[in-house]
Amino acid sequence: MTRGILTINAGSSSIKFALFELNGGLSARATVSGQIDGIGAQAKLSARDPSGKHEVALELAGGQEAQHQASLNFLLKWMRETQKGWSLAAVGHRVVHGGELFSAPIAVNREIVEKLERFVTLAPLHQPHNLNGIKAIASLLPAVPQVACFDTAFHRTNPPVAQAFAIPRALAAEGIKRYGFHGLSYEFIARVLPEHTPRANGRVIVAHLGNGSSMCGLVDRKSMVSTMGFTAIDGLMMGTRSGAIDPGVLLYLMDNKGMGSPELTRLLYKESGLLGVSGISQDMRTLLASSAPEAEEAIDLYCFRIVREIGSLAAAIGGIDALVFTGGIGEHAAEIRRRVCSRLDWLGAVLDEAANATDQLRISTPASGVDLLVIPTNEEWMIAHHAQNLLDL
Repeated sequence: MTRGILTINAGSSSIKFALFELNGGLSARATVSGQIDGIGAQAKLSARDPSGKHEVALELAGGQEAQHQASLNFLLKWMRETQKGWSLAAVGHRVVHGGELFSAPIAVNREIVEKLERFVTLAPLHQPHNLNGIKAIASLLPAVPQVACFDTAFHRTNPPVAQAFAIPRALAAEGIKRYGFHGLSYEFIARVLPEHTPRANGRVIVAHLGNGSSMCGLVDRKSMVSTMGFTAIDGLMMGTRSGAIDPGVLLYLMDNKGMGSPELTRLLYKESGLLGVSGISQDMRTLLASSAPEAEEAIDLYCFRIVREIGSLAAAIGGIDALVFTGGIGEHAAEIRRRVCSRLDWLGAVLDEAANATDQLRISTPASGVDLLVIPTNEEWMIAHHAQNLLDL
């Protein structure tokens, strides 16, 4: 039998999964990977394995938690039928929020899940679904150990001043502070940085750009400051999230538009960002292909916010030696990288236009004072790695 670690990233309407082989060590790439999309609507499993691509429609019934369990049940059944000869040594999960309790991956049980449920209010669009995935696997594979890996954990090295809000001390004592997110992605980039630049242990800014976007300032490959804060809505403009916004805007909407918490949550998380500004799409590929002025306005604002935050992060960490682009947009949207880097000449960054246009790993010229890099992230491998180490597999 081939032993493996299965990783699960359960969202509200999708479940991403990957299977890594354990054979004297953890394989560098997933043998099987894919996702189940359309949970709550028209669910479909899409996967890739050594034999090629697979697509299978699912019929799901019941509420959100029931559909998550049914989706994972289907996934495990599909894997047993198509990936014969495998045995699961562990299942690793991405969990968005670890709060102040968890600053490192942990083996999960019922008691740990109950503690993690306290943080649902801090990440209402992510945490419940992450935990549903853990509960479903516990029911389906009770003998297989599970490990939770937290998106907030990597940022616990931020100094206290970078985590603080200017609010009354009593509220800060309740845990209202800047946590930062996308930590698994940043941790992977920090891990592989020495392979790509001699400046890895210097002052590095990583831009994780995708439907969810954020940036992180590293020193000695440790997180010192992040654009995301108490929730995953802060900082950069995103696909449908507003990013940083004057709190006075929210007070205005409450007082003058009669908006309450549900309406504001929908506005900030689902109706803003690229989608809200363009009125066309949250997909950067669609906006870049559009000739509509609204699409251009959304793209320009997105890039402006990135450049502004680069300046802020560089000030916080005392300069910049390297800038890394990662995530779906960061890795594949050469035009976004071009627009961002064209505004960084004051930092000494010089873009190699040809290298950028072909998505090369190094996109800076030899004369550039800042290493400009494009490094694919791999959160799934990071989760599997943590599970392997924690359980001594």
